Amino acid sequence: MPDKANQSRRHKIPHARYRVENWASYDAALRRRGDLTLWVTPEAIAAWTPPATGRRGRSALYSDIAIEAGMMLRLAFGRPWGQTEGLLGSLMRLLGLDLPVPDHTTFSRRSADLAVAAALTSTDGPVAVVIDSTGLTVFGTGEWHLEKHGGQARRSWRKLHLAVIPDTGEILASDLTTTEQGDASLVGPLLDQITRPIGTLLADGACDGEPVYRAVSAHTPDAEVIIPPRATAVPSDTAGSTPSQRDRHIQLIAQRRRLGWQRAVHYGRRSLAEVAMMRDKQLIGRSLRARCLPAQKVEAAVGCKVMNIMTRLGLPISRKTA
Repeated sequence: MPDKANQSRRHKIPHARYRVENWASYDAALRRRGDLTLWVTPEAIAAWTPPATGRRGRSALYSDIAIEAGMMLRLAFGRPWGQTEGLLGSLMRLLGLDLPVPDHTTFSRRSADLAVAAALTSTDGPVAVVIDSTGLTVFGTGEWHLEKHGGQARRSWRKLHLAVIPDTGEILASDLTTTEQGDASLVGPLLDQITRPIGTLLADGACDGEPVYRAVSAHTPDAEVIIPPRATAVPSDTAGSTPSQRDRHIQLIAQRRRLGWQRAVHYGRRSLAEVAMMRDKQLIGRSLRARCLPAQKVEAAVGCKVMNIMTRLGLPISRKTA
């Protein structure tokens, strides 16, 4: 086997051990994630049913706020549209609100072109951003149907691209694409969603290239970019006189090797984006419920908003012990 043949040359990295230091507050945050204490602001009540437009045709019965509220409940509690309709109706009765509840077909139809009402998160000052992507499944024919009738499995994937704050785990920007879209091509669209300046941007080697550096510089000219160059990367012609950030990374790798470069630039922070993706898959799910791509994009954006609400309740604080 190739792994056994190269066993002597592989890096030996011992498994790190961590200890959670805030079990009490983190345990309370986990309980609050399931808390059903609800309130509806007067602004939301006033905007629940949109006013008449005066144009020909029937006016919309429900505003985007009503549709988004249903989507958030659906993703937070993992229920189908029919059960989400019943859940939202029962909450309205418990709150004593005389507000109409959209039926499940209206939820399904309106969710395809819904615009998320608010930004995913709000921050002040320059932020560190980690960009990464993960796969979400779109299920086709079930296993029983294939075993019974034969045929080929129809399971497709979508790529969820996220821009995450590594220190807090909050999601600054998101986008959902097909598998044909590369990670580097989504850096610009993700940065367009971020209104605050960027202090540091980290990404994996799939984003290595001058277009990504230009996109980051166009957003925040003095931002630090930490992306591992490819193994075949060479310095530019101006590396001797005016080296770029990418040139300095290549030179530092030549001096200290890859592991030394990772320690020097604190590249390990990029793994926190993978933790955020794991958290999203555990709480929201590993598959998409919507069937068409526009509705899947909205579902992913609302899911990230739900994740930010849960994340702000509290996260574990771990300390490395070994």
